[in-house]
Order: sequence, then structure tokens, then C-alpha cells
Amino acid sequence: MIRLGQQVRLTRREVERFTKITDIAPVGIRTLAEFDAYIARCKAHYWGMSRETQFLHWLIDREYQWCRDAA
Repeated sequence: MIRLGQQVRLTRREVERFTKITDIAPVGIRTLAEFDAYIARCKAHYWGMSRETQFLHWLIDREYQWCRDAA
């Protein structure tokens, strides 16, 4: 993630990773609030209590944290 003040931009690789993990492309993300909303939307789309869902949520959280820490 490239960050300049409140503006953010996901790199091509990050967009590819999130699209591969969630099958929902992170388009139009320009702020951290929009990024947070995207993550929430992905988790809401894949809801449930199964082990697979829990793993997917963990994977989304891990990638999200990696992007935030890298910025």
C-alpha cells in the first residue's frame, strides 16, 4: 500500500491478492476508511461459523494487517 497522508493506494500485487482471496476486487479505495469498509464488506459476504469461514476471515485480516504495517 502506498500512503500519502490520508490518501492510500493498493499496489497491483495487493489488489491481485485480495481479489484472489475474496473474489471481490478492491476498486476505488482511496482512503483508510474505504479500505476498512472493503474489508468489512468482504467479511459480511463470507459470513458463518464454519472452520473454512473462520480461516478466510483470518486470511483477510492477515493480508489487511500486512498492508497497514507496510504503509
